[in-house]
Amino acid sequence: MNFKEKWIWIPQEKYPDFQSCKYNGFNPGSDGYCVAEFKRCYTFDKKVISAKLRFSADTAFRLWVNGKMIASGPPYSGGDFLGNDKARSDFYALETEICPDKAVLDFFARVKLMPTKICEYSKGCGGFMLSALLTFDDGEKKFISTDSTWSARRNASFVSPVFYDGNLCESSFVSAEETKNIWHCKTAPIKLRDEFEVFPENNLITLNPHEKRKIVCEYDKVYGGSLFLKVRTDGIVKVETVCSEISDDGAKKNFIFCKNDEFVDFETCSAGKILVTAENCSDNTAQICVGMLASCYPANCEAVTNTSDEELNKVLKVCAHSLKYCRQLMHLDSPRHCEPLACTGDYYVESLMTAFSFGDLSLAEFDILRTAQTLRDNDGRMFHTTYSLIWVLMLKDVYMFTGHKSLLEECEDALVMLINRFDTYLGENGILETPPDYMFVDWIYVDGFSMHHPPKALGQTSLNAFYFAALSAAEKIYIELGEEKTARCYADKKRKLKSAVNKLLFDEEKGLYFDGLNTPTPNELIGEYMPQNTDKRYYMMHSNILASCFGLCEEKYAKDILEKVMSGQCSGDIQPYFTHFLLEAVFNNDLCEKYTLKILNRWKNFVKECDKGLPEGFIPPDDSYTFDRSHAWGGTPLYSFPKAVCGFKILEAGMRKIELSPNSLGLEYVKAEIPTPYGNIVCIIRNGETVVSHPKEITIIYKDEKFGKR
Repeated sequence: MNFKEKWIWIPQEKYPDFQSCKYNGFNPGSDGYCVAEFKRCYTFDKKVISAKLRFSADTAFRLWVNGKMIASGPPYSGGDFLGNDKARSDFYALETEICPDKAVLDFFARVKLMPTKICEYSKGCGGFMLSALLTFDDGEKKFISTDSTWSARRNASFVSPVFYDGNLCESSFVSAEETKNIWHCKTAPIKLRDEFEVFPENNLITLNPHEKRKIVCEYDKVYGGSLFLKVRTDGIVKVETVCSEISDDGAKKNFIFCKNDEFVDFETCSAGKILVTAENCSDNTAQICVGMLASCYPANCEAVTNTSDEELNKVLKVCAHSLKYCRQLMHLDSPRHCEPLACTGDYYVESLMTAFSFGDLSLAEFDILRTAQTLRDNDGRMFHTTYSLIWVLMLKDVYMFTGHKSLLEECEDALVMLINRFDTYLGENGILETPPDYMFVDWIYVDGFSMHHPPKALGQTSLNAFYFAALSAAEKIYIELGEEKTARCYADKKRKLKSAVNKLLFDEEKGLYFDGLNTPTPNELIGEYMPQNTDKRYYMMHSNILASCFGLCEEKYAKDILEKVMSGQCSGDIQPYFTHFLLEAVFNNDLCEKYTLKILNRWKNFVKECDKGLPEGFIPPDDSYTFDRSHAWGGTPLYSFPKAVCGFKILEAGMRKIELSPNSLGLEYVKAEIPTPYGNIVCIIRNGETVVSHPKEITIIYKDEKFGKR
């Protein structure tokens, strides 16, 4: 909309202590935490048949129109673990269209001021904005916007992020105060979230007068969304809830209710069960309904892969379930942790999982655009060095699925900044020598070193492998953009890096890569995430998997390296996240039939233990760490298995031309579905017989001629 939008907030004179807040959810404390409410009822002399709405708020909101909840938001700016000493440069509004078919539009919004999750960001001031272009039944159009005619108040019952006291008096509504627009919202190119009530067992709790009870409200799966409570009482009821996944630990909140009331949380959480301690302090019977307002990004379709192996089918279902609830207004590592978009490794794997299940990559594209802005804001720097390079892989791969060249064009400047920054880390020896860190490799410990931020001897080869992969992706991107000269430049960088890595980091006698040089790290680089180097040489799985996966090694060594990895000739172990790259390496080196199912057996074991959601890892990195059960980064079987079955490769961006090489991988029956912009590719293999169907808009090239003749 090109009309002038106005932002409003609760008036400063009445609420001087609730005007500003911190910029992000990283810093502890919630002084100034506030929930404001805004309302305005418009009455017209004719029916509104269409209302195109645009709305946003700082920091979070829920919007109702004519008594129906329409949306929550806003979309997060994405962000990083760096640069949080100032407000993010980007802020977003949502748009939707409703068809009231009424002469009344009654708006109500509840807005939270204060980032409390680390994915949340603020401009530092309270604000709410809504505008609408109305179309009446006689064709007339009218523009409306939030302004001082709206009513506003602070709802004092929201005492803190973890305490709600309905006994506190809500102040009366007064005129809202117009405030300076410091947000300058772009419109988020995504849909509204789907939100729906999900109830656990024992969700309806009846308390006799002065009764106190502890109740476990169990879900069949781990769901992501927001806690809600509906209470019916004529007196005081005290409630404590713990949203947990499978253990009894989790997010704890306390409530006091004194009348019939409903509470819907602003924070995203995950729950496989809700532990409730409730006390009825009144002389009357009270009732509490406990549930979650589950939320996820809408899916146009759901491609399902089925096999003759029921245990594998269950793994794929759990992967899809956890992915579903990690897809919010941006991808999340999990609804429990809610990490920012700086965790690109998570979101790269999730985007590929989405491509092979739900199909719609609009959320992944928006994640890429938001991460590009983070790179611009920090001159190409991100907290995780490997993850910043994985962003280039995500950019290339998502483009290959969608064919949206505008995505490449919008991100080109950020790509150049990133590669230029890594060029400054190259040593005279031709490999990356002076990065600010070598993280993230994997969520394990080796000799007391965390592979989250390892020393050079444990992280250098992996970082160089990811840099090589990013240069390969950049070369492909510039070919697609028609800039052959620039593509050749990246190809040359890639060639020089490969030569230097193989000269310095490959042990020909062992036929393996070691994980980094033992040269000391300069003192000026030592810090919290860069330990001093060690003099021990390591031959870990990670660097060897990546070298085989990305083509960093000489082609003649690739299969032999993977055979050594699979036979245990490399040290250490890998978590589900890094197993994604192992499965990619197996695929890229034509070893799917030999190793895919063997690798996937590891998922079967923990799904047998609990099928409520995906755990964060196979093995705890230390005794004190508790894995969550809603972590989609471990769901690569949802992508890697149907890809291996179909032998799937995109030959032309937008999936207009695809190579297939079907293989049952030893199973009696497989039906694999892969979404495309034109409909699903379906590959059915039964007792050695293969049938492939696909949309007519797609050209299929079969690697094996026998399929092409069918």
